[in-house]
Amino acid sequence: MKCPFCAHLGDKVVDSRESKEGEVIRRRRECLDCGRRFTSYERIEEIAYMVIKKDGSRERFERQKLVAGLLKAVEKRPVSAAAVEGVADRVEATVQERPEKEMSTEEIGALVMEELRRLDKVAYVRFASVYRQFGDIGEFMAELKDLLNAKE
Repeated sequence: MKCPFCAHLGDKVVDSRESKEGEVIRRRRECLDCGRRFTSYERIEEIAYMVIKKDGSRERFERQKLVAGLLKAVEKRPVSAAAVEGVADRVEATVQERPEKEMSTEEIGALVMEELRRLDKVAYVRFASVYRQFGDIGEFMAELKDLLNAKE
């Protein structure tokens, strides 16, 4: 660490403390050259998980957007907030467990649809109708028939 007073590179740590729920470590340092003290803060650098959108652009994965989409799909359905959080937890965990830091919206959407299919069929159809952007009523009916024919 370079001393902010004399630019000397040698120092010693005099005190270390965690702050902000352990997200930051505050260190009091003393320059070995001029003897003045200064403070440094250390944070864990988080690598953002990125979502590759249909147009090829990239943006940070945001759990809030995932939860908002789920809440829209389960609106007026007998699905608890805890169940929605559980779906969001499982999808987010899948995204974070991948060795790649990027995932396409198609892959995330497929994960969400699979979770909703098990949770609530109506919520699944709502999400699928927006996510898949059915071109006509025939595509939508084919999806409904697949859902009705599934032995779950």
